[in-house]
Amino acid sequence: MSVVVRYKFLFPALLVLVWAAFSSAAQAQGQRRVVQFTGIVATGDSLLGVPGATVMVPQAGRGTATNAYGYFSLPVLAGDSIVIRSLGYRNQWVVIPLDYPRQSYSVIVQLKEDATMLPEVRIFPYVTERDFKKAFLALRLPTERGSRTAENLNEEIMKRIFNNAPVTSMGNYRQTMQQQQFERDRRMGIGPSVQANNPLLNPFSWLQLIKQVKDGEFKKKEGVDY
Repeated sequence: MSVVVRYKFLFPALLVLVWAAFSSAAQAQGQRRVVQFTGIVATGDSLLGVPGATVMVPQAGRGTATNAYGYFSLPVLAGDSIVIRSLGYRNQWVVIPLDYPRQSYSVIVQLKEDATMLPEVRIFPYVTERDFKKAFLALRLPTERGSRTAENLNEEIMKRIFNNAPVTSMGNYRQTMQQQQFERDRRMGIGPSVQANNPLLNPFSWLQLIKQVKDGEFKKKEGVDY
């Protein structure tokens, strides 16, 4: 009788121990190892780093982006599937082994270009191309008369601009140098002056007149009507 009572108490205790052992084993299997996932995302042809590429775990909703040299670092769990994306390249997947024993996982991901040829799109403001050609052939361009160009080249407007436009620094310099040269020539007697412009007061004009008289240039010639 005492033996039966002991077995009645021992059986539930064994069930509790077995359940605790199985639960601890299941919990140990459910906890995945944290792995530091690092690497470089490069182009497949030149191995140049791809900046701004996204490295993401879609199921967990976490990720990162590569730096200017294509390097990245992201903590993941063993068994995660990571997708690497970049505009103009095909997506690349990297799977961390579920039984990976180490704490870091490094890779070099070579992206391949994804060239997408888009169909030609032709946009016209008309229903058909025939209507567009018809409207284009019927187009009448404005003539020069009455246009803005003709108004800007108006003679009165050009005179007004010329008279009111300020003189530039180069124009002032040129005018000053010309004025100085004019005064120098006038003092030397070779510049234009009242005396030089009057032929009666110019001795060189008298010498030329005397020479013409001696040469007979003023004699009346036959057949010439003066």
